[in-house]
Amino acid sequence: MNEIQIFAGLGQTGIEVLQALLPLVIILMITPRFVELPPGFITNTVKGLVFTFIGLTMLLHGINVGFFPVSQMMGEIIGASDHRWIAIPIGAVLGFVAAIAEPSLQVQAQQVEEASSGAIKQKILLYTVAIGVAVIVALGMARIIYGLPFLYLIIPGYTLLIVLLKFTEPTFSAIAFDSGACVTGPMVVTFILSLGMGLATTMENRDPITDGFGIVALIAFAPILAVMLLGQIYKDKD
Repeated sequence: MNEIQIFAGLGQTGIEVLQALLPLVIILMITPRFVELPPGFITNTVKGLVFTFIGLTMLLHGINVGFFPVSQMMGEIIGASDHRWIAIPIGAVLGFVAAIAEPSLQVQAQQVEEASSGAIKQKILLYTVAIGVAVIVALGMARIIYGLPFLYLIIPGYTLLIVLLKFTEPTFSAIAFDSGACVTGPMVVTFILSLGMGLATTMENRDPITDGFGIVALIAFAPILAVMLLGQIYKDKD
């Protein structure tokens, strides 16, 4: 097992984050020419950008040097063992925990609770999405282990989603699709994708490209389906 170099690549990660934030800085510089901003707005925004830069750099670097290699190594170890089925429950647990820890999902759940005046609780939305991710990651691991075609999961899943869309209230439909986008952030993608890649790499008759990839697409629709089902529960209560 290679020793993790904690600070290796930190500078490169910082440059990438800076490039991502650069358009926001440019907009910030241009906006005062066209719009009158309240006093202190620029100062507060600059402070926020500085903290954002530091936070994103540390988060992404931590994921790159910690989560990614550990998760991939875990997948490789399981794939080389005689008990590959254990990747299914492990994947479910990791999917649940990673979804709960996803920063963008945390923000969305909080905003939903505020916008709904507390009718849709933050924890309820978080756990609903996390359960959906856990189930679909378990199915994704099973797909890799048993060689199930990707279409066997994606077509029935999206078909059910389209059917549910007809019976789901517009409010929950909008929240559901946003949840699908929010959950595919750095935590979930890094953990689960690297686990699947590691699993497919060491298994016989498995291609890391065709078998390892595709799980993010499954994760993207799982929260949509889960939140739509949550909407049906709220609908029945009303």
